Amino acid sequence: MAAGLKTIIALSFVLAIGFLLVILSSALFHSYLTLLVVATYVIAPLPNWICARCANPDDFMESAGSAVIDFGRFATGFLVVMGIALPVLLAHCGLIAVPAMAMSIVGGLLIYGTVVSFGMFFQEEQDF
Repeated sequence: MAAGLKTIIALSFVLAIGFLLVILSSALFHSYLTLLVVATYVIAPLPNWICARCANPDDFMESAGSAVIDFGRFATGFLVVMGIALPVLLAHCGLIAVPAMAMSIVGGLLIYGTVVSFGMFFQEEQDF
């Protein structure tokens, strides 16, 4: 399935809404701690990318599994959960308001969902 111009436009629109929600959650409630969610969601795909590059590319048998790839998935999962849990923790401590927490979580999930969707739609297929 080839990703076309409509896919790029839709993904950029969803990404813009995600960034808008996170920025508004910090600007409307005068607490810029919610911008940390953007950093966690931008950094989240990096462990998968780095660990996939470090894995042996000449290995045709993937039945054995690779500890490096598993570590990359674990680190990515940790960062995604941290992007959700950080606003909840900040709201529990009283550093941000609950509506700011909700806007930050929804915006962060839209940002990460766009990054994952972009990777799925524009992934190069490997021919053997």
